[in-house]
Amino acid sequence: MKSNYKKLGQFIRVINVRNKEDRKDNLLGVSTRKVFIDSVANTVGTDFKKYKIVRKNQFTYVPDTSRRGDKMGIAMLETHEQALVSQAYTVFEVAYIDKLSPEYLMMWFRRPEFDRYARFKSHGSVREIFDWEEMCDIELPVPSIEKQREIVREYNVVKDRIALNEKLTQKLEDTAQAIYKQWFVDFEFPISKEYAESIGKRELEGKPYQSSGGEMVFCEKMKQDKPLNWTYGQFGELIKIQSGYSFKSDEFSVSGTRKIIKIKNITPPNISLDESMFYDGILNPKLDKYAVSFGDVLISMTGSTANQMNSAVGQVGRYLLDYSSLMNQRVGKLTLLDDSTSIEFCYQFISNIETHLELLAGSTGSANQANISPSQIEALELALPIPDVMSQYNNLSVPVCNKLALIYKENSKLEELRIIINIKMSKV
Repeated sequence: MKSNYKKLGQFIRVINVRNKEDRKDNLLGVSTRKVFIDSVANTVGTDFKKYKIVRKNQFTYVPDTSRRGDKMGIAMLETHEQALVSQAYTVFEVAYIDKLSPEYLMMWFRRPEFDRYARFKSHGSVREIFDWEEMCDIELPVPSIEKQREIVREYNVVKDRIALNEKLTQKLEDTAQAIYKQWFVDFEFPISKEYAESIGKRELEGKPYQSSGGEMVFCEKMKQDKPLNWTYGQFGELIKIQSGYSFKSDEFSVSGTRKIIKIKNITPPNISLDESMFYDGILNPKLDKYAVSFGDVLISMTGSTANQMNSAVGQVGRYLLDYSSLMNQRVGKLTLLDDSTSIEFCYQFISNIETHLELLAGSTGSANQANISPSQIEALELALPIPDVMSQYNNLSVPVCNKLALIYKENSKLEELRIIINIKMSKV
């Protein structure tokens, strides 16, 4: 053991306080993302008095590591004064906060090295368990409490900036969705100068179309009115779907020329290449059509219909990275047939919840492994705007996507900095 490393067991103790008051609020679970989440357990007929109470700055972890992949479910309560957790979880606290900061300890638990250690030390035949004795046997550096607080402050500055950026991206995403709905669902796009002059009402220029008296015609297929001169057709009139390439297992590498995008990398609303592998072969012209560049929109063609997280079928994301990657099989890319079409319009349409449900309804396979096809996506029907409206929308949406790309890039650098701070912990 390094001189400044100490056994965790001398600083922590188990807390086993039961919910004797039979409270039913703040029932939480623990995520492998190291945070508390609202519990989805069926509580009908549940005896809440058996649940454990966890209080602010106390920890909860899930000893059963069998079904959580390579991640350990552990979290420190920060957002509530107290909450309820399953009696199957272990609750504990730092017994001597003048010697070990709870925030510093939580930083240690977020390290990938901790997850690997916990999985390695888990044992059992039917279920693998990381028990309390193994938790207490963890060795970690414990510098002075002042040094711990300094590291925590550095970490929190980065964490808070990431959180702020995530709020900004969500606001931009919400704005982009609202504009799409206003223009292409409610038909309240701005009236153009040309249309206003054509009807002899120049004062209407820039006003919302439908509510300002823009001419509408009934569309039998839509079973509703649509703007004059708009058509009703298939998505395939705007795009085609390019499916990914079936890479061989020996073509994957931890280093190489380009990263390979798998279904798990489609994390709406964007594409994340965390933990992705590289293509370890020679780039040649046959791979060009499988290349993904800035602004491309990708969709998962295979996956679960029940899982709405990674590996779910029909998930859509924008590729907002400034370097090129390659698509693996069952990843689809929306390729525009005409440069005048807005890729953001296509993204908003294909990621819309109604469109998503329509794709799921027409998928083949099972709930565990459903499939959608390029022809199914291309056959989706929608109201097709006139070129002038599409052009206006494109001019409006491009700056939004560019801003999102800048924020994602900054967050990527901040995540790298967060990793560096975590690495720094082992060298104090």
